[in-house]
Amino acid sequence: MPEPITQRVAEVVPPRIPRGMDLLDTPLLNKSTAFTDEERTRFGLDGLLPPHVETLEEQVVRAYGTYQRKEDDLERHIYLRALQDNNEVLFYRLVLDHIEEMTPIVYTPTVALACQEFSHIYRRPRGMFISYPQRESIVSLLRNRPNPNVDVIVVTDGERILGIGDQGVGGLGIPIGKLSLYTLIGGIRPERTLPIVLDVGTNNAERLSDPEYLGWRHERVTGDDYFRFIDQFVEAVKQELPETCLQWEDFASPHARPILERYRDQLLTFNDDIQGTAAVALGAILSAVKVTGKTLKDQQIVIFGAGSAATGVADGLRQAMKEEGLSEQEARTRFWLLNSKGVLHSGRKDLTSEQMIYAQSENRIDGWPRTTDANVGLADIIGQIDATILIGLSTVRGAFSETIVREMARKVERPIIFPLSNPTSKSEATAEDLIRWTDGRALVATGSPFAPVNYNGRKIPIAQCNNVYIFPAMGLGVVAARAQRVTDAMMLAAARTLAANSPALKDASASLLPPLTDLRRVAAKIAVAVGIQAQKDSVAAQLPEAELRERVTATQWTPAYAS
Repeated sequence: MPEPITQRVAEVVPPRIPRGMDLLDTPLLNKSTAFTDEERTRFGLDGLLPPHVETLEEQVVRAYGTYQRKEDDLERHIYLRALQDNNEVLFYRLVLDHIEEMTPIVYTPTVALACQEFSHIYRRPRGMFISYPQRESIVSLLRNRPNPNVDVIVVTDGERILGIGDQGVGGLGIPIGKLSLYTLIGGIRPERTLPIVLDVGTNNAERLSDPEYLGWRHERVTGDDYFRFIDQFVEAVKQELPETCLQWEDFASPHARPILERYRDQLLTFNDDIQGTAAVALGAILSAVKVTGKTLKDQQIVIFGAGSAATGVADGLRQAMKEEGLSEQEARTRFWLLNSKGVLHSGRKDLTSEQMIYAQSENRIDGWPRTTDANVGLADIIGQIDATILIGLSTVRGAFSETIVREMARKVERPIIFPLSNPTSKSEATAEDLIRWTDGRALVATGSPFAPVNYNGRKIPIAQCNNVYIFPAMGLGVVAARAQRVTDAMMLAAARTLAANSPALKDASASLLPPLTDLRRVAAKIAVAVGIQAQKDSVAAQLPEAELRERVTATQWTPAYAS
């Protein structure tokens, strides 16, 4: 049976609630001006607060007014983080009430700047710093965690932060932001989340020369020493938090896939850049394909970028194609992946094992034009095949040029074009250009937020293909189902449920993905699908679907003051 709500509350409220200033300095328990007169007397708060007792709704209005007075997005980000450090319920209620406006401030794209400025805007401790020089003491470091009970960890080594690269210890801004969304959308209790940065140094010369940089001032640890450190960290997590979901975030391609493959069968873990990106892209593509009236197995897919995120997206699409009846080999022939050296093909000797899966036979490109350093480039592929789906995960701004897009649209009635690189400055194209160059026919989703596009008298919404559609729901699902592992089939179930909730299925002119205001409801549906699949995969105990739904509801925390 699901845990009673009273039991969950008992885990949050300590046996002895702090009094006076100690209570006001406890973010999860602090109600500030919303403490009632009786509570002020009981907990020694008389005289410490203004006499008027506010409701949470009144506090949100006042906090939003302060937010609006901030002059730029970084200042707004700093304000929201400070509010979170003071009063977590108010923080989450404010962001939830203004989710479309504030999600880009709490997370991408503003979080990229916050990571760059991390050492300059640092205010109060949040999360954990596990530095390489302390590698023999990781267990004792984890025992210093703020709360003994943790449902979800998000960990990064800061090497591949969004599209801005190595930020060293500043990369902690990503786990902090991600876990805020786990709570905001997935409903994971805030005190049961733990952001961690593995500080193995940085190769960012600007960070190393910055006198205010807060990280370990050393070039990045590499090779066997790096992987031994990761192994020490994982062993410590297995010892201290064996049932906690561990999400890997923003690891560079040479490390991301090997880490995932090494540990995915040892603990409850997944890589958001590989699997989360794949799931949300698949969800959006499945809905877009339905709008076109075609099937996924009929698609010719070009992916510009061939790193861990790109191969992860291809893996998810390939698996879905196989479920539609294609053989493994037939599915592979539908993909054209490119990196800086052109299309992946069987004659190249520089490909990883993950990239080799998508290497086209060299015979297929014999006689093709080669305009990129004697390699087959993006324009060459679009000119030679009838590409129906074009995905960008390259961080090359403007890579989807007008010539390329118009050529694709010349051969396809409803081209599906997803420039997924972020932040906005790294996007392969703008949404407005894609709509204009395709005469309003393109089905577009982007990695960064873009405003709706006005075209020929209609307003076209642009879906942001953000992993926020997947990872909070995945966390909610594995916690509610008490899963032991995260399987590829669970990710696929999440993607299919996301696609099933696409507004475009009811209105072809609507967004391919649900609005942010609907995400908590959709997250609960995805969580149930994930839990059901976990049972099918024998990584969670069997229980009736009705009971699983009750667990999901009981697990999904809502920001409201307790009496």
